[in-house]
Amino acid sequence: MELSFTKCHGSGNDFILLNASEIDLDDASWGRIARALSDRDGPVGADGILLLTQGDRSSDFGFRVVNADGSEPETCLNGLRCVARAGFEVLGLDAARVRLKTSGAQVAREAELAPGVYTVRETVGPVATDPAAVGIRVAAPVIDAVVPGLPSDRAFTALAMPNPHLIAFVERVDVEELVALGQWCEAGPELLVDRANVSFVEVRGCDLFVQTFERGVGLTHACGSAMAASAHAAGLTGRLPFAEWLTVFNPGGRVRARAEGPAGDDAVTIAGNATFEWDGVIEIDPATGAAGPVRVVRRREDEVAAWEAARG
Repeated sequence: MELSFTKCHGSGNDFILLNASEIDLDDASWGRIARALSDRDGPVGADGILLLTQGDRSSDFGFRVVNADGSEPETCLNGLRCVARAGFEVLGLDAARVRLKTSGAQVAREAELAPGVYTVRETVGPVATDPAAVGIRVAAPVIDAVVPGLPSDRAFTALAMPNPHLIAFVERVDVEELVALGQWCEAGPELLVDRANVSFVEVRGCDLFVQTFERGVGLTHACGSAMAASAHAAGLTGRLPFAEWLTVFNPGGRVRARAEGPAGDDAVTIAGNATFEWDGVIEIDPATGAAGPVRVVRRREDEVAAWEAARG
């Protein structure tokens, strides 16, 4: 079958975006497509694929993400912004309610983060600390504490966004240590019901720097739900106040974030880019994942340049 797609990114977290509202494929087929197209040595390369799907009575449209390994997480906030933009363009909207895998989100067009940078605001929540929601086999919520059974003596905060996150505040991110711990979690240990995203976070004045080993992807330029989880964890542990906007930096760029805390039903809002880089067409067999060459039909060089300028 022939698939038309847009190569896009949110804060450097790159994806292959497809309008799947009229495409009828099963989960296994989408998994094969995601693995084939996300392969960095393949025809495109990405952290995963994004699917714009049909809405229902309570949502204007739906959103699915399939990771590079073929797994489907509960959410992906960098990807959600890109799908929101596509949904806005298809339906002629500036704001919408979006159906996620196990929850929902509010999205809206936002004032530009920087000149020429298409920006979307997204609100999700409530953030959960209950071990069952996080999928961590411990007796009580983990908030800035050592986790029994985790091969690290660092203090972590465990949150569900609703996808699972382990957040550790550090003086300086040690990428080698982060990767080693992320790979341990990725191996599916008994401690974790369905693995976890692991982030090391630096507090930089009133802002944060976050680097993440993402479940199903690996070390990423950015993870939107990890940035949201880190903002909430910073408030939960008293490092930064709730209900104030801060900038969250990552290797891929930056977003604005606001964690409301208990007074605001533990919601988190992220405002960040949804950059479309180029549009392409590819032939792929859903039954095998075999893909042909890519044909680029449009390049969005102005958007790419605007984001590079915004990154500095």
